[in-house]
Amino acid sequence: MQPNLNMVIDQVGKDKNIDRRILVQTLEQAILTAAKKTFGPHREMEAQYNEDTGSVDLFLIVNVVEKVGTPGREISLQDAKANGLDAELGDELLFQIFYRPEDSEKAEEQDEKFGDLLELKNAYKNFGRIAAQTAKQVIYQRVREAERENIFNEYKDRKGELITGIVRRFERGNIIVDLGRAEAILPVREQVPRESYRAGDRIVAYVLDIDKAARGPQIILSRTHKGLLEKLFEMEVPEIYEKIVRIESSAREPGARAKIAVSSRDRDVDPVGACVGMKGSRVQAVVQELRGEKIDIVPYDEDPARFVCNAIAPAEVSRVIIDAEGHRMELVVPDDKLSLAIGKKGQNVRLASQLTGWKIDIHSESKIRELEAQAKAAMAALPDVGDDLAETLFKLGWRSVPDLAEAVPEELAAVPGLGGVDSARRIIDSARRWIDEERQRQQAAREESQRRASLPAEAPRQPPTDGGALGGQGTPSDTSVDEGWT
Repeated sequence: MQPNLNMVIDQVGKDKNIDRRILVQTLEQAILTAAKKTFGPHREMEAQYNEDTGSVDLFLIVNVVEKVGTPGREISLQDAKANGLDAELGDELLFQIFYRPEDSEKAEEQDEKFGDLLELKNAYKNFGRIAAQTAKQVIYQRVREAERENIFNEYKDRKGELITGIVRRFERGNIIVDLGRAEAILPVREQVPRESYRAGDRIVAYVLDIDKAARGPQIILSRTHKGLLEKLFEMEVPEIYEKIVRIESSAREPGARAKIAVSSRDRDVDPVGACVGMKGSRVQAVVQELRGEKIDIVPYDEDPARFVCNAIAPAEVSRVIIDAEGHRMELVVPDDKLSLAIGKKGQNVRLASQLTGWKIDIHSESKIRELEAQAKAAMAALPDVGDDLAETLFKLGWRSVPDLAEAVPEELAAVPGLGGVDSARRIIDSARRWIDEERQRQQAAREESQRRASLPAEAPRQPPTDGGALGGQGTPSDTSVDEGWT
């Protein structure tokens, strides 16, 4: 061990930002742990750091009793007197254990005087080395724990912020980022597939979590979280930082495309224009940091239909059908805008759905006309309806046979030309029978499909090989099977 630990403790405390008292307590606990292992856990011992000598003093505590029950922890009054100790029953006697090499003379003197009584002869010779190793291990462990604790305390309030670091190394696909005072990890799952880094590259990432129990780096970063997009806009757009413009929601498909909805608290401030910046400078700075990810900035609207129409831009919307109960919207767009509204592999509508929180279905105008024609034809086929009445019912809100089946007779009877409540009830009953028959047809079709799927596949027909019509020849002619083998 170091002959004087004061300087070591001060230096370690300064370098690792650890309180000196914690290091002193760690040293005392380390020596005490080593002593328990060496001299036995049954002994009562105490370790105290000596500021004057810069070392840890170790003491053995024994109790004076009438009859010894635990050797090493108790001594009899008779033995205490025999060894010249001034003691009474119930006293606690404190013996210092001299284990350091420079205290060898004191240790030998103590062995001669109390060695048989304490059963600690030559203990210092082995214990000094063990104490040094144990103290070293415990101190290293405590320093690591203290460093992790300091990192956690320093970064726990930075969760959800942006952080800049330098790529240091790669571990099983994970990127280890040097933040200066600590290391962070960018897991594979939080990396954008199209992005690649090399050691020494600068990286900006979103602080996803601070994991105190992690074995490696505690700070977990992300490049895929939508918070990265929002925080980058906050950095580039002063109006967002000052809360004049607010980001209402955002959605990302990392590396490909993103949408962000913004609103303004000031009528004189255009939220979209503020985010775009002069000649697109602000949004381009964000795009550059996201390595080319396309960004759509859309104005937020409290009207869900208008908001969804803004989110589906640049496609135009002809009509919106809202299903409030199912939290779903059907958008009707011109035929030539259908692919634009859906986007590549459904990307545009998917992001719009994530941005608004509504389930979105998109149909072309021709498809809607076709569906409407089918619905009108199905209603017209019901008894007592016909084409003209079906057209009237459709315009008044009964757009399908199931709608008629759920209609209230008194409300339906108010339709001009329908013929009263009795006629309305007949139409409703007919609609319900049509639905039952349709369900039976669908069930029969499913059963037939399942039956066909369960049948074994037919074996391919083979041409005869015993001559047959070939006049006794042993091999078939060049005529193919499809040309008439029977």
